[in-house]
Amino acid sequence: MTIKNLQKELFDTKVSTTKKSPLADRVRPLDLKEFVGQEHLVGHNKILRRLVENKELVSLIFWGPPGVGKTTLASIVAQAMDAHFVSFSAVLSGVKDIRVVIEEAKEQMRFYGKKTILFVDEIHRFNKAQQDAFLHHVEDGTITLIGATTENPSFEVNAPLLSRCKVLVLEQLTGEHLKVIMKNALMDKERGLGNMNIEIQSDAFDFIARLAQGDARVALNALESAIMLTKPDREDKQVVTLEIAQESMQRKAILYDKGGEEHYNVISAFIKSLRGSDPDAALYWLARMLDAGEDPLFVARRMIIFASEDIGNADPGALRLAVATKDAFHFLGMPEGWIPLAQCVAYLACAPKSNASYMAYLAALKDVKAKGALAVPCHIRNAPTPLMKDLGYGIGYKYPHSFGGYVEQVYLPDELQDREYYKPTDNGFDKVIKERLAIAKKGRIRQQG
Repeated sequence: MTIKNLQKELFDTKVSTTKKSPLADRVRPLDLKEFVGQEHLVGHNKILRRLVENKELVSLIFWGPPGVGKTTLASIVAQAMDAHFVSFSAVLSGVKDIRVVIEEAKEQMRFYGKKTILFVDEIHRFNKAQQDAFLHHVEDGTITLIGATTENPSFEVNAPLLSRCKVLVLEQLTGEHLKVIMKNALMDKERGLGNMNIEIQSDAFDFIARLAQGDARVALNALESAIMLTKPDREDKQVVTLEIAQESMQRKAILYDKGGEEHYNVISAFIKSLRGSDPDAALYWLARMLDAGEDPLFVARRMIIFASEDIGNADPGALRLAVATKDAFHFLGMPEGWIPLAQCVAYLACAPKSNASYMAYLAALKDVKAKGALAVPCHIRNAPTPLMKDLGYGIGYKYPHSFGGYVEQVYLPDELQDREYYKPTDNGFDKVIKERLAIAKKGRIRQQG
C-alpha cells in the first residue's frame, strides 16, 4: 500500500460520510460538544478534554467495548491537533504499510514541520513484530500513536509499547446515552434524519436502546433499519412501532471473545461458582461459554484442574469424573457432548471442597525458593554403589512396613524439621485423611516415648 493509496482511503472515507453512508457514520460527532458518554474522560477538566483543549500530543490507547466512541474520539483528537493524520486497520495492514507511514511522517516533519498522528483500529490484531515496528518511532516522536482495542491491552499490547502510551478506558454506554444519540440523529437535518417526518413510539425507542447493549453503532443501525422498514402513512409520516423495532433488531451475539478479556471474565465466574458450590451459576456460565463457541475441551481441562486444586482429597472421585468427562466428550463430540460436561459441572459444584494439597505444595515451594537445594538426609538417600554405602548413604533407614506402617523417622532436611505443609480439612474424605495422619502422629509419639 502506497502513501497515495493511504491518503486516497482517507479522502474516500471523508467523501462517503457526506453521501449516503450508514447513519452511524454520517452522525459521528465532529467535536467534544457533540460527543455523548465517557464523561470521566471528556467532562470538564477531565484528561482527554484537557489534552484536546491544550493541544497536547501524546500517544494513546482507547480500550473499551464495541460502539462506545473509540474511533470517534481518535478522530476528534486528530482534528484538534495541527498534525498530519493517517488511519488504517490492523486487520488489513502489515509491517510494510507501517514503514510507508513512517517515511511519510519523516517527510511531513522535514518539509512541512508537521507531526504525524497514526490511528490504528483494532491494534490488538497486530502481532509482536508489527507492534515492535512502531516502538522506536513512537519513542523518538516520529509518530504519535492512537490505538483502539476491545481487548485488554495488558494481554494484547507489547509491554514496551504499552509503557509509552496512555491507556484510557472507555465504558459501555448506558441506555440513556443511546437514547440521546438516537434523538440527536433524528433531529440532525444536515447529516441525520431531521428532514424526514418520523415518529418513533416510546416502547420501540426503549426496545432499541435496551437491546443495543451499550453499542451506539448497533442502536443507530437498528434505528435506520426500522425506518427503512416503515412505510409512510397518508400524512407522509413514518411511524416506527415496537413490532417494526423488533423486526429491525437482529439477535445480538453474546459478548464473549475467546481470545480476550471477556473470555477470562467468564471462565473466572465459572470457576468461582464451582468453588462456591453453586451448581446453578456454574451451569449458567457453562452454557454461556458453549453457546458463544468456546472449545468444550478447554472447559474440560479447567474442570480437571479444579477437581484437583479445589476439591482434592475431600472427594478423590471428582478428579476421576473430570478426566472421564474429557474422555466422554472426545468420544461423543457435539452436539451431545454438553451432557457429560453438565453432569461433571453439577458434581464438582456440589462436591466437598479442599485445597489442602494445593496449598501444601505452595508452602513447600516457598521453602524451596527461600532455602535452595537443602541436603537430603543420609539415611533416606539411595545407595546403589559400594562407595555410597561407605559414605553412609541409607544407613539407619527404618523400613515402615517392618514397624506396622508407621515409624518415627526424619524425612525432611534438618533445616525444615518443624514444617507441616499438608493440613487436611474436615470436609469429605479429607476428614478421614486427617484422622489417619493423627493416628500416625500418635504412633510416632509413642515410639519417641
